[in-house]
Amino acid sequence: MATDTAIFRDIALVFAAILVGGIITVALRQPLFVGYVIGGLLVSPFTPGPAVQDVATFELFAQVGVVLLMFSIGIEFSLRELTRLGAPATLGAPLTMGLFVLLAVAVGAVLGWPITQSIAVGMILSVASTMVAVKLLVERGEAQTPHARLTVATLLAEDLIVIGLIVFLPVLGGAGGAPLASLGVALLRAVLVLVPFFYLANRAVPRLLERVARRNNTELFLLVAIAIGIGTAGISNALGLSVALGAFLAGLIISESEFTHEILARLLPLRDVFVALFFVSIGMLIRPRDLLADLPSVLIILALILAGKFAVRTLVLRTFGYPLAMATLVSVHLAQAGEFTFVLAQVGRVVGVLSESLYHAILAASLISIVVTALLSRLAHRLIEEPIPSGPTQPGPAPGIAGHVLICGFGRVGGVIGEALRAVGVSYAVIDLDFRVVERLRGEGIPCVYGDAASEPVLRHVGAERARLAVVAIPDFQKARLVVRRLKEINHEVPVLVRSHHLGDRLALAEDGAAEVIQPEFEAAVTLTRHVLERLGMPWDESKERLHTLPHWDPHTALLEPPPYAIAEKPSDQRER
Repeated sequence: MATDTAIFRDIALVFAAILVGGIITVALRQPLFVGYVIGGLLVSPFTPGPAVQDVATFELFAQVGVVLLMFSIGIEFSLRELTRLGAPATLGAPLTMGLFVLLAVAVGAVLGWPITQSIAVGMILSVASTMVAVKLLVERGEAQTPHARLTVATLLAEDLIVIGLIVFLPVLGGAGGAPLASLGVALLRAVLVLVPFFYLANRAVPRLLERVARRNNTELFLLVAIAIGIGTAGISNALGLSVALGAFLAGLIISESEFTHEILARLLPLRDVFVALFFVSIGMLIRPRDLLADLPSVLIILALILAGKFAVRTLVLRTFGYPLAMATLVSVHLAQAGEFTFVLAQVGRVVGVLSESLYHAILAASLISIVVTALLSRLAHRLIEEPIPSGPTQPGPAPGIAGHVLICGFGRVGGVIGEALRAVGVSYAVIDLDFRVVERLRGEGIPCVYGDAASEPVLRHVGAERARLAVVAIPDFQKARLVVRRLKEINHEVPVLVRSHHLGDRLALAEDGAAEVIQPEFEAAVTLTRHVLERLGMPWDESKERLHTLPHWDPHTALLEPPPYAIAEKPSDQRER
């Protein structure tokens, strides 16, 4: 049997396009997935030049990318966090989608669209892209921020609602004779997935992973984890639900075990390859001539997606009591069309609620919105993170703040440091990406700014060039490295103390300019060792000299000696708190 070599040519062509698109976007400082879309456009059958022959195969690869991305997000996502953010997502998502459909109906009435077509357009455009939003957040190092968690929770709620939309669209087109029965069947399918899910999350999967881990076979361990992810996605799809939802649920199952970090470490490289193929497949769908065939319709739909979805979602989040800054960031990341937009548009065209020209206009506008979202995300962060001082009422630190300690990240670690500094009367300023923390600190009169601590304008706004000490308490290693570099570029003399999860990160952080790297587990071991030896009647001052001779004992990490930059007396102008 002769082997068809066309697929190998297509794969080589696609990865060459990924490389070219990636180089372009890195040069333009844009997210990598935008380059993947550009790469897909370069090898699309609808553009001049070399083209992929078997587009359908790469669309299948793209679905694997969706599954792996949602699987990894589920592993990192906390069930408790999902429950805590339930109301704004589970109630906010359908409310936002409903209001957006009403907006589409109003626009359709002005344009003379039939009412069924207007409703269909609103439903089709109301869902956002999980892939796009998550990829943007991950590339900015914001996957664990409050606005990222709310964004992901909202997207998952939308995925659930899509089940009903797929059922309702044929009814809207007159193709479904028993809508209530169809909706009942869809709900029954969801129950068939969710009931076993809770059992597996608590009992079966953790035990299975433990048994596999005891064999010390890393390849088998990875294969079992991927089988759980893809298998759950396949079951979800077979029951008429989305593969993205099934993969996410599988990730949640594994997130309840103790093996999450090991699985993620081995899964991420594989995931990134297939995610790149997903965005390439999107680029392959672009037909440049469709962008000009009905340009007014494309622009109207694009305005609905970008401006309409942003306005409606911001209004809903403000109604739930979220600060304007957080509502803005969440709305920007969700102001685009989603993967299900293409699925719903196809259903709408088949059942006759969309004309052929409007279908292509939706496809073109949706693709444009995905690319534009990356630009809007950067713009939103820049506007929010770089407030312009306007006098004494301007929230955040005063322009003349100096001689303070700068704390980057005010979570469990940074918060304790801040409380200690306040107790001894030392002034400090804070950078954090949690809006609730920022608002609380501002209410207490603490200089604080919302923003990315790796951003030079944000660091300058909190007076990094005049700080006498900086503490980087950000858990993400790569983000912490960027913060250290920016701090040393702005203020070469400032000592920087950094928190790190792994001892192996110390060298890289030290090379970036960190004066001291604190590893929590090692610090705990040092403290316990000191208490053990003291209870055995061995003075610590004498014991530590012997400990220094041990190959794994690092006096620079263990804070065995007082730092040379001990904090001075309270400044005379420091306010009493």
